[in-house]
Amino acid sequence: MSAPKTPAACLIGWPAAHSRSPLIHHYWLRTLGIEGGYVIEAVPPEDLRDFVLRLSLRGFVGANVTIPHKEAVLALSTPDARAKAVGAANTLWLADGELRSTNTDVEGFLGNLDASAPGWDEAGEALVLGAGGASRAVVFGLLERGFGRVHLANRTLARAEALATQFGPNVQTLPWDAVNDVLPRARLLVNTTSLGMHGQGALDVEVTRLPQEAVVADLVYVPLVTPLLAAAGARGLKTADGLGMLLYQAVRGFELWFGQRPEVTAELRALVEADLTKT
Repeated sequence: MSAPKTPAACLIGWPAAHSRSPLIHHYWLRTLGIEGGYVIEAVPPEDLRDFVLRLSLRGFVGANVTIPHKEAVLALSTPDARAKAVGAANTLWLADGELRSTNTDVEGFLGNLDASAPGWDEAGEALVLGAGGASRAVVFGLLERGFGRVHLANRTLARAEALATQFGPNVQTLPWDAVNDVLPRARLLVNTTSLGMHGQGALDVEVTRLPQEAVVADLVYVPLVTPLLAAAGARGLKTADGLGMLLYQAVRGFELWFGQRPEVTAELRALVEADLTKT
């Protein structure tokens, strides 16, 4: 009788070479003493269907999915309620011969805030900047936590309006130039745009207009401390960075593939931080 194959997962993207996911999952495999693997698979859009439908034949028990495939894999799998609501999936796994999908960006966002700023989800209004795929996960998570009003701003207002229509009356759009007017009422400010990232433009937000109990989250993690987070920290506001979300979104996928729930530790964060800051 042949020995059972070592379970392995992969990251599917195009391109995907610079992902930190292998670093995260190899750390958990090692610290939990699990025989397993995790590799990057650069898959162009025209090859996605064949790759995903033959995932198990390629020796994989599941996969992470990144740009530009997050929406396309919905039609190639059985999505759960979160993936359907967000309109995108970032995690695939095999269960009873069926390829299933979910979106762990939601719990990554929520878990990071729970760890970084306990009590962040007490009553109040939220302001979300951006209307891309990450914004969908953020808005879904905020509504799930009971936020009665989520303000959504995007440089192209039509994109924000399209997203708001999907999520109902608790999500209200506003023009980009009206962002600073809402800040005094925002208990939570979330940047889901690329503004503030290395090589991108600056995010012009008057952090001084936020109330003192406000929490500021930025999904950008290069740099680790964005100008937005630096300004919030200078005011003494609680913050949550993009690296934390990256780490927490990886937890459930690992559990689905390898059968043990890992923890986000200070050691893991330091390991990924060191990799991000390599010159």
